Order: sequence, then C-alpha cells, then structure tokens
Amino acid sequence: MEFTVIDYIIFALLLVLSSAIGLFYALSGDRQRTVQEFLLANRNMGFLPVALSLLATFQSAVAILGVPAEIYRFGTEYWFLGCSYLLGLLIPAHIFIPVFYRLHITSTYEYLELRFNKTVRVFGTVTFIFQMVIYMGVVLYVPALALNAVTGFDLWSAVLTMGLVCTLYTTLGGLKAVIWTDVFQTLVMFAGQLAVIVVGARRVGGMARVWRLAEQEGKISGIDLDPDPFERHTFWTLAVGGVFMMLSLYGVNQAQVQRYLSARSEREAKLSCYAVFPCQQIVLCLSCLTGLVMFVYDREHPLAPPQRPGSSDQLVLYFVMDVLQDLPGLPGLFVACLFSGSLSTISSAFNSLATVTMEDLVRPHCPGLSESRATLLSKLLALGYGLLCLGMAYVSSMLGPVLQAAISIFGMVGGPLLGLFCLGMFFPCANPTGAVVGLLAGLAMAFWVGIGSLLRSMGAAGGPPPPNSTALPVMGNLTTVLTTTLLAPTPAPQRPTGLQKFYSLSYMWYSAHNSTTVILVGLLVSLLTGECGGAGGQRRPPPAHPPLWPPGPTPAAAVDPRTIYPVLPRLLCCLPQKYRQRLCCGVGFPAQDADHGDATVKSNGVANGLAPPGPRRLEEEGQGYVRTAGAPTYAVQETSF
Repeated sequence: MEFTVIDYIIFALLLVLSSAIGLFYALSGDRQRTVQEFLLANRNMGFLPVALSLLATFQSAVAILGVPAEIYRFGTEYWFLGCSYLLGLLIPAHIFIPVFYRLHITSTYEYLELRFNKTVRVFGTVTFIFQMVIYMGVVLYVPALALNAVTGFDLWSAVLTMGLVCTLYTTLGGLKAVIWTDVFQTLVMFAGQLAVIVVGARRVGGMARVWRLAEQEGKISGIDLDPDPFERHTFWTLAVGGVFMMLSLYGVNQAQVQRYLSARSEREAKLSCYAVFPCQQIVLCLSCLTGLVMFVYDREHPLAPPQRPGSSDQLVLYFVMDVLQDLPGLPGLFVACLFSGSLSTISSAFNSLATVTMEDLVRPHCPGLSESRATLLSKLLALGYGLLCLGMAYVSSMLGPVLQAAISIFGMVGGPLLGLFCLGMFFPCANPTGAVVGLLAGLAMAFWVGIGSLLRSMGAAGGPPPPNSTALPVMGNLTTVLTTTLLAPTPAPQRPTGLQKFYSLSYMWYSAHNSTTVILVGLLVSLLTGECGGAGGQRRPPPAHPPLWPPGPTPAAAVDPRTIYPVLPRLLCCLPQKYRQRLCCGVGFPAQDADHGDATVKSNGVANGLAPPGPRRLEEEGQGYVRTAGAPTYAVQETSF
C-alpha cells in the first residue's frame, strides 16, 4: 500500500495552494498592517466563508478518522448527534453572538473583564491557552502517525511539512488567509469523503445494498430513550449532552467566536451560524455513510490477519487504501482530505492563541504599544505558536499511554469555560470570587472524572474498552494499552459501583456536568461572599436600596447590563412583573418589558435605544448600546430568542 506519483502530486497541491492563499492576502489589501486586519480580517467577511471556516475548524482529522470507525464498531447511534446541532447553533446565534458582537471585543476573554474583573479574564485566558497548546500538537501528530503506520508515509516529513505550511500562511495572511484556506480545505474534505463513499459503495453493490446488509447485521440503530447518563450513547446523551458540547465549541470557544467577530455585521455573524447547520449535517452523514460502507466492504473483502489494523484510527486508512488502490490519485485525494482537517484546526489554534495572548496578556501591560508594533508582535506570536506546535508534536510522540489523557484534556477544559461564561451572562448576582472559585471547581471536577475514567479504561488493557467508556473511540488505541480487537464481539461488561460508576459517566455529558459544576459553585460562593466587584475590576458603592433577592451577591450598580442576557426573566415570562425584576437582581434592562418580537427598543423617544444628540454623548455604532458621559445608564438593544 504505497503512494504513486499522482498521489504525491495531489497532496503537494493542497500544501502549495494553501500557502499561495496566505501569500496572496499578505501582499494584497492593506497587507496585514493593522491588528484588526490580522486578527479579525478587518471585520469584513461574508457569512458563507465564515460558515465554512466554522465547519472546517469543527471537522478535524480526528473526526474524519474517528466517526467512521465509531459507526463501524458500534452502529449508527452516533448519528443522533445531529439532533443537537439545532439548539447548539441557535443558542449561540441568538444569545452569545449579540452579546459579544455589540461589545466590539477582539478576544472572548475581554468579556470576562467587562463582566467580572481582570483576574477572571486572566484565569480564562490561561485555561484556554493550556487547552489549545496541548491539543494542537496531538492534532498534528496523530494523523501523521496513522498515515505512517498504513502507507509508510514518512512520519516526521509529514509533521514538519504540515506544521511549517500552516505556520507560513497563518503568520503571513492572518485570519483572512485562515478563513479562505479553510474554505478551500473544506471542499477538499468533501471531495475526499465523497470519493471513498462512491467507490466503496460501488464495489459492494450500491448504497441500497450497503444499508440492507448493515441493517441485517444490527448496525442500524433505533432510538434508545434510556435516560441513564452512564450509558455511553443514547438518544438523550447525544441530543442533549451534545448541545452542551456544541455550545462549548460554537458559543464561547475563541477560535469560533473570532470568526463571528470577523463578519461585517451582526446579521452576517448570525447567518454564518444558520449556514453551518446544513453543512454539519452533510458532514455527519458522509462520515456515517463511510463507516457503513467500510463495515459491509470488510465483510465481503476481509483483509488477511497479518494486514488487519490493530487500532481504530488506522481502520479508515486501511479501508481507503484497499478500496482506492486501483485508482491512482484518489488515495492522494483522501490523504489531502485528512490533512486538510488537521491544517484547518491547527491554523485556527495558531490564530486564536495569538489573539488571546496579544489582547489579554500583552496589551493590558503595554497600553502605549503602537499599531505597527502590535501587528508585528501578533505575527511573531502566531509564528511562535506554530513552532511550539511542532515541539508539542514531538512531545506527543513520547507520551505513550499519556497521549489519550492529552487528547481528553480538550474536552475536559471546554465545559468549565462554558460554565464560566454562562455564569456571567445569565446570572447577574455572580461576582468575581464566585467566578474564579467556580472555574477552579469545574476544572477539578473535569480532571477528576476524566482521568479517573481514563485509568478505568486502561485497567481493562487486556481487552476492548468498556462500551460506556468515556475514552474517545478515535484515539483510544494508539498504544498497546488501549489496543482493541476490532472484529471480536464486545463482552458484556460488569456493572461498576461506587466511584467506578461515577467514572463511567458518558463522555458526551462531560461539558454539561462540568459547566453545571461551575455555575452551582459560582452562585453559592457569590451568595456567601457578597463582594462589591464591578466590571473591569472597579469597586462601586452598593445601591441605597439593594434588591431583596438574592442576598449577598454583586450589587446591581456593579454590573454592566451589556454583559448580561436576562435568560431567567425570558424563560419565566409568565411570572408577575415584580418577580421578574427580582430575577434580574436589580439590573435594569430598558427593553425588558418590550414586545420580544420587536428587535428594536425605544428610549426617550429615540429608536434603538439611542440617546438624543448631545455634545458629551459617547456612541459606539452597531453595538446596541449607548453610554452617556457622566451617567452609568445604558440602553440595551435586546434580541429575541
């Protein structure tokens, strides 16, 4: 199973065209001379490229390898994850995007300083950097490792080529180059997966026969309504737990929010959320169909025992090389598809890491930094993170059994960060102390359950991991400890008890469990401490008549209404007015009693909540609020959900 010259040419074209896009945007337009152009594409992107870039960031090589292997092993139950996409994209479109976009921020973590204080912002930034630095090396190394094992493609040549090309176009072309290369790479991913499905289905008699044989073998799953959260995959686990996973990705993750903020208007940002929904469904369908075709093909054209893959991340590549070996160029197309997934994810990591480092760690300490120096420093940060990614890929090669833990860290950290933003956005009574303690509690809970689950899976090294193991099926077999016999029937596992039962929580509930921990602990600590902590770390005097409920949290005068989305008053709109006001904890929302179907709010007789013209009026256009000099009053333009 070796590459031909045509395969190498197709793979090289992917790298050359990706680099060319970066060079084009480095030499055109304003040539990336400002921080806004480099980090936010001048806030001038249309919804379609933003949507495809959102999709490419989500569709990594991990998903391209992992989802078909999941379908091959366990059937189509994973397909129900598509049910979570609707709420997982509607909530960001109608809640998170309006808040972030109208604040006119660059880094997501700027929001945390506006809502709480600088300490919370730094905690959030450091957590995100830790998450992405570990993950990006694994994303670069693992596909190259699988490719090397199957095709003999030189491991470190692939790692270095991908890493350097990605660093080149990200550093030179900025976010605009990243978005447009994502668009190109998304098309390559579609083409590669479609080629495999068409050729594979044709070899086994067509898609109708594939479905019929898969159904006979029990691979077409029905709706499992078991509410047990310890079952690995059920309808509720995927459709409800998946919503929280989607929110941690599309709601508050810097890599995704940065793309929303690059849109030319709030409407375009929302449209990008709507547009990515059908694209995600198509990608999920392609991955699931690949798994079914792979299953039927393996039944009719089994590999000899010495050729059988020992791990599921290699399974897809063995199938592709076997199906496409007589068609020169198509194996190269699929490898280009696989590496497109890696490039899109890694470039997003570089750009988002450079953004948060520049905006959250450098600029607050260097307020006099000129625009040209700030732009140059942003490019150097992107370059530095690119080189660090290569170093992390080397570290990943030496992790051994710890590699699975490194992969799981990405999922462990996403839930607590989601909880931190929800705590600030939905609960006006939360204060900075509650936010920090809640985040730390959520991280501790995440690592406790996640690592406990990993060790539990490693304890069963002699056989397949338990079906309800939280170890991801994609990479849970890169070492001999986690090696599985893919074709052997999975024995019925013993029912765990005590902490072992707790460790068997389905990985799809991780985000929900950890974000809920942050919110509950954060609210409890806020009620107990009752600090007067305001936005931006400023301490303001408590109001003369504090609200009756809840006792002890941040006073209403210390909360910036722009950073709050009144979700409880909206959900409990049938309550009397005085109770809804108490749910707002004394924070005034001028639009709260307006018709929710009306997107505009009138204040002082002026549409959209804009104050009358005056010599001291400070207006920020398009952000949905106006602040008048000398008065801490805000007119908030709300969005209906």
